Amino acid sequence: MGVQLPRWVWVGAFVLSCIGGMVNVAGYLGFEHQAITHLTGTTTLLGDALSEAAFDKALHLGGVIVAFVLGAMLSGLIIQDSTLRLGRRYGVALTGVSLLLFASIPMLERQWILGAWTAAMACGLQNAMATTYSGAVIRTTHLSGMFTDLGIGLGHALRGLPLQTRRLRLSALIIAGFLSGAVLGAWLFRALAYRALAVPAVLTGVVGLAYTVHRHWKRHEVS
Repeated sequence: MGVQLPRWVWVGAFVLSCIGGMVNVAGYLGFEHQAITHLTGTTTLLGDALSEAAFDKALHLGGVIVAFVLGAMLSGLIIQDSTLRLGRRYGVALTGVSLLLFASIPMLERQWILGAWTAAMACGLQNAMATTYSGAVIRTTHLSGMFTDLGIGLGHALRGLPLQTRRLRLSALIIAGFLSGAVLGAWLFRALAYRALAVPAVLTGVVGLAYTVHRHWKRHEVS
C-alpha cells in the first residue's frame, strides 16, 4: 500500500476539490457559460472559434488558457516543487487563490472577461500547487484523471491484480468533493449570482490559514 496519506492531505484534497466545483459551476452558469477550472473544453471551443474566424471569441478563450497557465507558473515560483510536503509555502499560494477569486467578483458582475481570466488564474494556481504525494496524484480542479484512476483500479480488480486502495479512495474523495462543490455552488449562484464566489474565496483563505497554523505547530512540536 505504501506510505499512508496524513489526515491533512485528505481534508485538503476534499476541501480544495469542493472549491473547484463551486468555481467551475459559476463559470457554466455565468455570462460566458464555459469552464474555468480546466482547459480541455476551453481549448476545444478555441479551435472552433478559430475555424470560424471568430477572433473576439478566440481572444476571450485564449485569455482563459493563458491565465490558467500563468496561475500554474505562479505556483511554480512560490512552491518550486510538484511533490506535496508539509513545510512548503502552500499558505501563501492559497492566500493568492483567495485574493484572485475575490478580485474576480466585481469584474464578473460587470461581465468583464477579465473576471473569468482572474478566476482561471486562481484555478491554475490552486491546481498546480501540489500534484503528487507518495506516488498518489492529486488534482483538485478537474476530474478526468480521477475517473481514469478509478477505471484503472476497477480493471485491475477484475483481473485479480493488487488493488491500490489509497489511490482509489483519494480519487473517489476528490470526485465527491468536486460534485458537492458543484451542487452547493449552483445553489449559491442562483441566490447570489457572482457574489457566490466569495464563499470559495473565504474557504480557500481559511484552508491557507489552517495549513499555516498546522505547519508552525508541527515545527514547534519537532523543535
